[in-house]
Amino acid sequence: MEPGEQDLGARWVLLKTPGSDVGDTLEYNPNLLDDPQWPCGKHKRVLIFASHMTTVIEYVKPSDLKKDMNETFREKFPHVKLTLSKIRSLKREMRSLSEECSLEPVTVAMAYVYFEKLVLQGKLSKQNRKLCAGACVLLAAKISSDLRKSGVKQLIDKLEERFRFNRRDLIGFEFTVLVALELALYLPENQVLPHYRRLTQQF
Repeated sequence: MEPGEQDLGARWVLLKTPGSDVGDTLEYNPNLLDDPQWPCGKHKRVLIFASHMTTVIEYVKPSDLKKDMNETFREKFPHVKLTLSKIRSLKREMRSLSEECSLEPVTVAMAYVYFEKLVLQGKLSKQNRKLCAGACVLLAAKISSDLRKSGVKQLIDKLEERFRFNRRDLIGFEFTVLVALELALYLPENQVLPHYRRLTQQF
């Protein structure tokens, strides 16, 4: 496969996947994919007493918990091509890379919003997921920080190294993501703030 072919294929999947607009009509919820209830699944039991209510989560092997979580997620969002554990893994990579590049938590929070919107619209696939994650970080950095040309170059170097793609593919894919987000890079506070709060507890 020639260098440009993977990028072209990934862009085609992003924009032309049948049913990829399923999530377009849903209002974005910044707490959905970070909801701590996801891993509980069928292992959670709610006990109701006369004066109070409590939740008991039974012990279960991490591998089984991960499997149940991904199955529950797939049932709720059949149009999303990635598992919830893979989505969260990509977000951890985005955060880790951003820390290495000294990006502010608000920048990472914006990148998360872009990324999750594409996920929930069903526009990510195994082929384009890393390019999407990288492009979201790059777009957020350009919008929310005062990076100079050298800073942008350093960020692209890090993205290329971390996600193992060609910088030419990333730069070409940046516009594809921009179009998929309908150029809406300036985000309302209520979409960014929940991510920002979680991130400031982790940084």
